[in-house]
Amino acid sequence: QVQLVESGGGLVQSGGSLRLSCAASGMIFSIYDMGWYRQVPGKQRELVARVSTLGSPTYADSVKGRFTISRDNVKNTVNLQMNTLNPDDTAVYYCNARLKVREEVQYNYWGQGTQVTVSS
Repeated sequence: QVQLVESGGGLVQSGGSLRLSCAASGMIFSIYDMGWYRQVPGKQRELVARVSTLGSPTYADSVKGRFTISRDNVKNTVNLQMNTLNPDDTAVYYCNARLKVREEVQYNYWGQGTQVTVSS
């Protein structure tokens, strides 16, 4: 079975940095689009960044220039380097794996999340 395990969350001061990591298992990692989402209480989960099977990244406007997503198809991991953090980045961050076949989403998996808290 597919497992996605996030790590690297924590408490950081405004302006600081954190690096999140997601370790995937139970799947052919290289054929999945991978992404990071975040969610705060009372709001819906939102896309932070996504990286395609070909390595092309997509970012939310709010994190462009500050966050960098990357994947390692040998280690089966996806990372999110977060710089210049501010309190609006405080959320639970979730790793996502998505598999499309002929433009249809066949599988969509989530990790259990890691808390990121940015103090002012």
